[in-house]
Amino acid sequence: MARQTKQETTCPMDALLRLLMGPWTTYILWTLRQHGPLRFGAIKRKVRGISSRMLTERLRTLEEAQVVFREYRPSIPPEVTYGLTQRGLELREVLDALDTLARRWNAEDGDKETPISDSALSAIN
Repeated sequence: MARQTKQETTCPMDALLRLLMGPWTTYILWTLRQHGPLRFGAIKRKVRGISSRMLTERLRTLEEAQVVFREYRPSIPPEVTYGLTQRGLELREVLDALDTLARRWNAEDGDKETPISDSALSAIN
């Protein structure tokens, strides 16, 4: 009986989708897409429901993936600004397409279901 070798199948989108599927990631990217570079506190206020710890973790992950930049200015208090890198800007069309699709589905499902509230959306992310 011939042994079947375990072949590794790799999808070229796998790493990117895993990055985007992280908790709060799309919300953070969407916020930076809509508002441009923001300081940490401004991001936290706009991404309602996220903890400081989670926001820090997500921003570090996105920075490591070179999707978000971090600009530090020594001052009192220190100023740290985050924004989309060139890689992050390349996600604009994807984020816009997902937004269009989500809004259409929400409108189509509007008669059938109650729209998802911001607090429920935060819990999902």
